[in-house]
Amino acid sequence: MNYELGMVIRNLDTIKDMKIQFKNIGLILLLLAGVAWPGQAEIKLPALFTDYVVLQQQSDVAVWGWADAKESVVVKPSWSDEVYSTKADKSGKWKLNIKTPVAGGPFELSVSDGTEVVLHDIMIGEVWLCSGQSNMEMPMKGFPGQPVEGSNMDILKSKNNNIRMITVPRGKTPVIKDDFNGKWITASPETVAEFSATGYYFGRLLNEMLDVPVGLIDVTFGGSCIQAWMSEETSVPFNDTPLPNMDDIPNIPNRTPTVLFNSMLNPVIGFGMKGCIWYQGETNYESPDQYEKLFPEMVAEWRKLWNIGEFPFYYMQIAPFDYSMFQHDTINPKFNSAYLRDAQRKSMNNISNSGMAVIMDIGEKTCIHPKKKKVGGERLALWALGDTYGIKGFGFKSPSLNAIEIKGSKVVVSFNDVGEGLTTFGQDLTGFEIAGENKIFFPAQVYLRRKSVVVSSPHVEKPVAVRYAFDDFVIGTLFGTNGLPVSSFRSDEW
Repeated sequence: MNYELGMVIRNLDTIKDMKIQFKNIGLILLLLAGVAWPGQAEIKLPALFTDYVVLQQQSDVAVWGWADAKESVVVKPSWSDEVYSTKADKSGKWKLNIKTPVAGGPFELSVSDGTEVVLHDIMIGEVWLCSGQSNMEMPMKGFPGQPVEGSNMDILKSKNNNIRMITVPRGKTPVIKDDFNGKWITASPETVAEFSATGYYFGRLLNEMLDVPVGLIDVTFGGSCIQAWMSEETSVPFNDTPLPNMDDIPNIPNRTPTVLFNSMLNPVIGFGMKGCIWYQGETNYESPDQYEKLFPEMVAEWRKLWNIGEFPFYYMQIAPFDYSMFQHDTINPKFNSAYLRDAQRKSMNNISNSGMAVIMDIGEKTCIHPKKKKVGGERLALWALGDTYGIKGFGFKSPSLNAIEIKGSKVVVSFNDVGEGLTTFGQDLTGFEIAGENKIFFPAQVYLRRKSVVVSSPHVEKPVAVRYAFDDFVIGTLFGTNGLPVSSFRSDEW
């Protein structure tokens, strides 16, 4: 007799002694049915596939999990009559793709290898990955002593069954992980308070404007460098930090190359989504030249691994902040974070299907986490709504540097994406500098035209270069009439 079954039968007298009254033999059969018979382990799904999950609409989305080796797996969605099947490999891993309909729900999804698991209350809609370091991680409730402006009322009003979220817990390891502890949750005051503020405001505006369910996946770790989000294969050529080994596990810094890719990103790679929003760069501010090369490589790797084409990748330019408290080498001028912002600005030309949200107007001198997270999150959403979803009639791009034209002692600076023109909204236009061949910059006098600016200085007779808002901490004063600020920039490569 099977050992577990024998134990159940022998314990029936004990159950009786405990005065548990069985009303009929059916309950005993239910008890026996719960015995784990050899070779019939229950099919396992990763944390990404739980009740309340949002699946990307009108796509072939991947579904995967684990079963007994070589076991047949059948997947049945309630939104169609299609039945999908595959076999687990020798390690027990299985994966297949299923077609999703237009946005809607709720639906169910049955997964069975003989033992059925059913996912309930599934929505079909738009799924976005939200990744980066602490400014993306910062929850709606804020950090200790660091608020998110206006979030309390937004948290209170956040109940929405059509906004759903999942967070990958912090982790850092040299070993690649396939899963994590987590589950999908619907938006409510209790859940939204703990979720990424930038991600939530992004998703909320998408949900409002598209009128479809929105799923948000939070994969963030404060203080992380970009190298930590790249695989060993991709990051090795850029590394000046040794890769981790098993002996490092107890004390691995989150700035170690590969460790966040291994532990946090790998479990979500391949999950069906529309695109990614990214807010990171503060930790790499001392290495802008390297970042300019790393950033496009990271995006290219993620797109290759997801294998769904060049999905939209929208990112936040880091806000102005006084980084002097972190400086170790005051001789190096590139410790000015404007160089990192400039690397991000130029990355739009090096990363296809990308866009940068500019936040030159909301930085805080003494806090690296700007409190106006709604402003940033919604500017990312503007990019998605205009560029990905094709909504017309509004502005979603900040004006950007087009060219400089030197006319004697004056320089005319022209811009792209100016729409109805440039404005300062009534404040003084500051932050422009010009330099001659000696590379010494002087504050410039500025004349604002509708779609360009003219700069000059009595100290520079023959200007060759222009910079705008090129300081560690600065408040931008130049905007498009759509309200979106112009990024800091430089025309030189000094």
